[in-house]
Amino acid sequence: MKLSEFKFELPANLIANRPAENRDESRLMVVHKDTGKIEHKVFKEIVEYFNEGDILVGNDTMVFPARLYGRKEKTGAKIEVFLLRELNADMHLWDVLVDPARKIRVGNKLYFGNGDLVAEVIDNTTSRGRTIRFLFDGDSAAFDKVIETLGETPLPKYIKRKVEPEDKDRFQTIYAKHKGAVSAPTAGLHFTRQLLKRLQIKGVEMTHVTLHIGLGTFRPVDVEDLTKHKMDSENFIVGQEAVNMVNKALDNKNRVCAVGTTTMRALESAVSATNRLKPREGWTDKFIFPPYDFKICNAMITNFHMPESTLLMMTAAFGGYELITEAYKVARKEKYKFLTYGDAMLII
Repeated sequence: MKLSEFKFELPANLIANRPAENRDESRLMVVHKDTGKIEHKVFKEIVEYFNEGDILVGNDTMVFPARLYGRKEKTGAKIEVFLLRELNADMHLWDVLVDPARKIRVGNKLYFGNGDLVAEVIDNTTSRGRTIRFLFDGDSAAFDKVIETLGETPLPKYIKRKVEPEDKDRFQTIYAKHKGAVSAPTAGLHFTRQLLKRLQIKGVEMTHVTLHIGLGTFRPVDVEDLTKHKMDSENFIVGQEAVNMVNKALDNKNRVCAVGTTTMRALESAVSATNRLKPREGWTDKFIFPPYDFKICNAMITNFHMPESTLLMMTAAFGGYELITEAYKVARKEKYKFLTYGDAMLII
C-alpha cells in the first residue's frame, strides 16, 4: 500500500484539546468486521461486547514528565529539552530532542530550574536530537524526583493550550505501572476502575504488557512505498502472566482484545511458531500495515488517528482498509474527536 492512500482532511475542530469530563464517557464507535456495521455508543457500554472468558490486554507503561524548560549558559537563551530515552542510568545519559536546535551545540551547558539541574551536551544525533549528560550526584531514584519536580507532562504539540495540573492524572492510564513512556497509550485512557469492575463481574479479565512509547510511534512516514519506512525501536515486555491468560482465551476460542496499537505491536512481536503468545522482552521496530495477518487478537480498541500515521495504518490492517476508511468518513461526519484526548473505536 502507498502512503497517499491514508491521506484525509482532519479539521482542527475535531482534534480534542481536553479529555471528556469522565474517562468512560467518551464516545465509542463500534465497527463490525464481518458485516461492516457501524454503531455509535458511549465508552462504558463496551461491556456489552464482551463475555465471560474474554481477555483485555492493556499497556501498563507510565508516562514521565519528559518536557523540560531551561536556559543556555552564558546567553540565558530559553530552550526546551524533550527526554526521549535513558541511555545510562548511572551516568544520567539521555537521548533528547532540543528546541531551538540550531543554538544547542556539543559542549554547551544547560540549566534547569534555579540551577537545580545542569546538563552538558555531548553529541549530536539528528538535526534536533542530542545526547546529554546530567551533572547529578544522586542515584536514579533521586534523579527521578528532580525530573518529577522540574518536568512537564508531555502533551503532544497539537494540543493548543498550556499544560494544566489535571493533565498529570488524565494523560496516564489508571493501570500505569512501569515508568518509561513519553506519550500515553491513549486507548487505555478511557478505562475507569468502575468499568473494569463491571467487566470483571461479567467474567472479563484484564492483563498487561509493557511497551514504552517513544516519539518514533508518531514520526511522520515520508516515503510513498510503505515497505521502505523504518520504525524506531521501542522497549517492551510480554510477561508469563499475560502469556498464560491470552493463550487460555485463545484455546477456549474467547475474545482477546488489544487495548491500543502499542499493545498490539508488543503482542505481535511475541508470537510463537504455533501462533500463540510467548514471553519476550527486548526491542521491537515492528511496522504493521495492510495487508497483515494478525496472530493473537481478534478485537482491538483504539483512538482516531492522524492522517498518514503508522497508527492509522495498523488500524486499517486490523479492520480492513475499506471499512476503516469508511469508518473515518463517518467519524468526521458525526464529529467524533480525534487523537490523544479524543474518542474511541472498538473493532470486533
